[in-house]
Amino acid sequence: MKIYFAGSIRGGRELQPIYQEIITGMKKAGHEILSEHIGSIDVNMFGEGKLSDKSIYERDILWISDCDIVIADVSTPSLGVGYEIAYALHVEHKPVLCIYNNNNLSAMIKGNNNPSIKIDLYETAEKALEIISNFIADQP
Repeated sequence: MKIYFAGSIRGGRELQPIYQEIITGMKKAGHEILSEHIGSIDVNMFGEGKLSDKSIYERDILWISDCDIVIADVSTPSLGVGYEIAYALHVEHKPVLCIYNNNNLSAMIKGNNNPSIKIDLYETAEKALEIISNFIADQP
């Protein structure tokens, strides 16, 4: 399955090690992660720092269009991640899984009753991978 993984970059990188564990686990399960750089300790290693904002936007929109599902870690507030979730749901009509590991979840995410979005709390990367595996298994 092609997966677009969304996580905070400019909003804060505190969860980067968790992103990396989640992405590594999804890849081990045989999935293609289009936005693998989100888990990297240095997102610039993937050329992120050399791209213009417009190029990043165009690339990410193409990846969202091309993916089967979107998985977004929404633990750290991020305008970009929120935009990607809304775009995936309302423009591309993609299934979206929002995972979070704290009590700071946005009301705009928590209150969304769109049947294409699932929201779940995780405590560890292993639990996040279990949630993701169940979400993928539920897809047609």
